[in-house]
Amino acid sequence: MTAPRREAERRGRKAELVALWFLRLKGYRLLKRRFRTGAGEVDLVMRRGDVTAFIEVKERSSVDDAVAAVTERQSRRISAAARSWMARDQAAARGVCRFDIVAIVPYHWPRHVENAFYGDD
Repeated sequence: MTAPRREAERRGRKAELVALWFLRLKGYRLLKRRFRTGAGEVDLVMRRGDVTAFIEVKERSSVDDAVAAVTERQSRRISAAARSWMARDQAAARGVCRFDIVAIVPYHWPRHVENAFYGDD
């Protein structure tokens, strides 16, 4: 792994940790961090009440840049991983599922964008 890639990986893990604690303060419970399947990956799978949230964490210079960084291809991969999760987790299958983004912007509180995109059908 190259030095810039290692640095990006380190920043990504730090951003995920910040997002995790931010969401815990909002009452979410962590189900899985970095859930991976052959079809895709979800940074955080969290639950609050009957809502299971599949959360993508992005660190950028602005909230708009963070939201825009989740491409259509990436949202399809997250959606595919979420389907795999729901097949294993009956509470998720029975409840409400949504796709959120947590934007990490330097020197600002994290921004939680609920229903940031919709999974494919």
